[in-house]
Parts: sequence; structure tokens; C-alpha cells
Amino acid sequence: MIAGGVLLAVAAATAAGQSKPAPGGYIIEQDATVATAEPGPHAGGGQTTAYSFFKTTPGLNLVFRKRALKPGSAIGYHQQTEDEIYYVLSGRGQMTLDGKTVDVGPGTAILTRTGSSHGLKQVGTEDLVILINYEQAPARNAVQAVR
Repeated sequence: MIAGGVLLAVAAATAAGQSKPAPGGYIIEQDATVATAEPGPHAGGGQTTAYSFFKTTPGLNLVFRKRALKPGSAIGYHQQTEDEIYYVLSGRGQMTLDGKTVDVGPGTAILTRTGSSHGLKQVGTEDLVILINYEQAPARNAVQAVR
């Protein structure tokens, strides 16, 4: 009975000519337009290619990044200031988490919690390609958007 009432209300609103709310919009970015050659972050060394998607989008506190670590490169060991997720797309690596080293490869997801420490080293012959995702504080986002 409730479901029928909801359907009638929707039908009545549509018949009365009420419009739907405007969509929120979207942004599409491609690897080729955001790729940047960078040294391994956090003093990790070696060469990487960083793909920082949506980094100039105002008001977006979500960081979504892909990084390809070239042979011999690394993300230096550092303490985490926010929850962060790593996902391995391809290649092999060794990740040190709070002093313990584990092997990571395609299909591995790692959640590092605030206050933990970690670093990641590429091993093997092919690039280690990862996705990185975390939420940053709004004030930090505003500073990055200006860069």
C-alpha cells in the first residue's frame, strides 16, 4: 500500500510538470593528460610516473592517484596522517607496514590507518602500478588546488 502511494505521488509530480533536480555534473580525465614524471615520493628514490586525477577540482577532498614505479624505485617509509588505500594493478613490490615487510602483487589491496607507517619498493622487471586513494582535510585541498 505504501509503495502504491509513492508511485502515485511520483506520477502526479511528473504529470504536474515538475522537473527533476539538475545533475551534479562530471569530470573525465585521461592518463595521457595528467601523467607526470616524478621521483619516488617520501624520498623513496628512483623514477615514477604519477597520475593525479582531479587534483585541481575545487571542493574535492578525495585524492585518487595512479602511480607507476619504475624498476628500482620506491615510496619512502613514512607515517600516515590519514587512512589510505593502495591497490596493486600490476607488477611486484615489497611493502613495509609498521616495520614488517610483505610481498604485494596484482589484486592486493592494502589499507594503512592513521598513525601507521609504511613504504613500498618495486621489485622485479616490470613497473609496479598502483592506485592510491585517501581523503584529505579541506584546508589542505584548497592549498593544493591553487598549485
